[in-house]
Amino acid sequence: MGETAIMFESFNALMNEPMSRHTTLKLGGPADYLVFPRSAEEIRALFAEAGAYNLPVTVIGHGSNLLVLDGGIRGLVISVSKNMRQIRREGDRLIAQAGAMLGSVAAEAAEAGLAGLEFASGIPGTVGGAMTMNAGAYGGEMAQVVTRVNGITPDGKPVTLSNEEMQFGYRTSAVGRINFVVTEVVFTLTPGEPEEIRARMAELNAQRAEKQPLDQPSAGSTFKRPEGYFAAALIDQCGLKGYAVGGAQVSMKHAGFLINNGESSKDFLELMEKVQQIVEERVGVKLEPEIRIIGEMEKEA
Repeated sequence: MGETAIMFESFNALMNEPMSRHTTLKLGGPADYLVFPRSAEEIRALFAEAGAYNLPVTVIGHGSNLLVLDGGIRGLVISVSKNMRQIRREGDRLIAQAGAMLGSVAAEAAEAGLAGLEFASGIPGTVGGAMTMNAGAYGGEMAQVVTRVNGITPDGKPVTLSNEEMQFGYRTSAVGRINFVVTEVVFTLTPGEPEEIRARMAELNAQRAEKQPLDQPSAGSTFKRPEGYFAAALIDQCGLKGYAVGGAQVSMKHAGFLINNGESSKDFLELMEKVQQIVEERVGVKLEPEIRIIGEMEKEA
């Protein structure tokens, strides 16, 4: 471990860094090493260094769709959320680095009089994460506005995919199947009136604030929408609003959101499993997690 610490020193790696500081759920045990690269080249170098020591690599964004387990994450965690946030405009296109927040890209689009990203203005995730799960809300999704995705594979090869090659689906894309890290995304938008675009964003954000528990730690919608149903409605139908396991609870405001009032990922995971079990038993629908669950369970003393 000592040699590895020296190896990552040039990247200002944080050692044994609690992931609770880097997720919106405010949960998660320590990462062995956490690094915030500034470019695709640094990501390539980090993969090469980690590979030399046979260390596993985990890539994250803002941590807004993530449950990190209490035992933490072994190896290297690469977070693009801190230093890879640049956004630039080229005509009716915005080119954003993977760590740029969706809200920032939407705001930049509004400022430039470019419509199409209004739905994304309140999604608390990064551009890279949005590509992985084809993030969407209020009838919009990434598939409608993305024309090119650039990235890098773990062995350092560049990747460029068109919209069609991204194979966007409901909360899925080619990112997981091809195994590459998104570094930059091109959004092609439609010219519009800045005031109208801002008004639409404000309207959607007001709806979001009214219906969702934005003032409490969560990872957004915990479960995917089952075909023909809404996860929140099923959970509510089963009388589970307010249902809790330790410090984890089904939101009283929106049953699709599981919130964290404690310090245990184990509680949160158990609550997820309980909700899945009860909904399947009572209404016959199996809920699938929308959030990404990573890391190790804490070892029993």
